[in-house]
Amino acid sequence: MIAIIHYFIGFTASVIGAISGIGGGIIIKPVLDTFGFFNIATINFLSGCTVLCMSAASIIKSRSSEVSIDLKIGRPLAASGVVGGVAGKFLFNLLIKNTTEESINNVMIIQSAVLLLLTVGVLIFTVNKKKFRQHSFKSPAIISVTGLMLGLTGAFLGIGGGPINLMVLYVFFSMDSKTSALNSLFIIFFSQLASLIFTIAGGNIPEINVLVLAVMITGGISGAITGSAITKKLSNNQVDRLFIIVLILIIIISIKNIAL
Repeated sequence: MIAIIHYFIGFTASVIGAISGIGGGIIIKPVLDTFGFFNIATINFLSGCTVLCMSAASIIKSRSSEVSIDLKIGRPLAASGVVGGVAGKFLFNLLIKNTTEESINNVMIIQSAVLLLLTVGVLIFTVNKKKFRQHSFKSPAIISVTGLMLGLTGAFLGIGGGPINLMVLYVFFSMDSKTSALNSLFIIFFSQLASLIFTIAGGNIPEINVLVLAVMITGGISGAITGSAITKKLSNNQVDRLFIIVLILIIIISIKNIAL
């Protein structure tokens, strides 16, 4: 039963993540926190592995799509995102190692609070995005710092980056909803890959249920394929509406996790 629940979580989050470009981690992380089946380190690991496989499947599937990755922007963002991903995972591991069992819930509350603030900010932006001036920055310094911050935030929170990526890609690099979604997944893939390699190399793999990990990855891949197929049938406005609904749900779940 637990395996079925986790497959459904991975699949649903990945369908939504593939369509909107949020990666799925921002849904998986707070939902797993709510169920409370695993500790915070295990939840971050499960979320990260699922998002990694989901983003890889989405990128491969996108080769037959009209929307493409802007490599001139995507490559340096992904490269600096790798550095940010490692830094974010390092900070998370450091925090966990210096936290007692009695206060571990405080770490979850902090993560939920930061996630809540970021999500509210992105929601406000998304509703009013037409009022924001778009830019087309080409500076390597701006691109590198942007990728670094996106990778760090996503890895530390265990969400991959998602909504923050979309907002930044729209404002800083003038990408529409579908283009920013795909480029966001490209950045997420490399930052999550770096984060996973860092975790394995450092011997910080948490105790996990292999079956749950397998079904979540399977759900992530199948969800990515399904979401990519649906994306082709949606307009940019429909993608935006779905994104807003998801943000509202995440805000509700985050508030619930903080309150409990």
